[in-house]
Amino acid sequence: MLTIGEAAQRLAVSADSLRYYEKQGLLVPTERTGAGYRLYDADALRRLKFIKHAQQCGFSLAEVRELLEIQGREGARCEDVRRHATEKKLQLEHKIRALRAMSAALSELIDVCPAQNDKPLEACPIVAALEAGLAVPARSEESS
Repeated sequence: MLTIGEAAQRLAVSADSLRYYEKQGLLVPTERTGAGYRLYDADALRRLKFIKHAQQCGFSLAEVRELLEIQGREGARCEDVRRHATEKKLQLEHKIRALRAMSAALSELIDVCPAQNDKPLEACPIVAALEAGLAVPARSEESS
């Protein structure tokens, strides 16, 4: 059994994160000491590792909760989790496309403004381009 501080240190998270996961219903201490200190066993640590790894794959805490619910569901199948993973991957690919479009739009804006430009702000080509809507393609890509 590990205290909250020991569990947090072992998995490189803050004790506050563990408390937050508990508040969100994602993690439950195995037991509490007479003084009310949280104690975690190997199963709780395994669940915490699952939460952390799922977040590293881009799952939000709400999505992690869904995955944990699937794990606890009678008759759940691997296909159920695969569906969530596939959906998350598609969402991430969409975000990547949107971020690339934003990056390209910023590159275009930077290209219209020479380095060491000492013009007053009213004559700034980036401001003028933004006001003229030059960066609109990146925004419309994101919203689609």
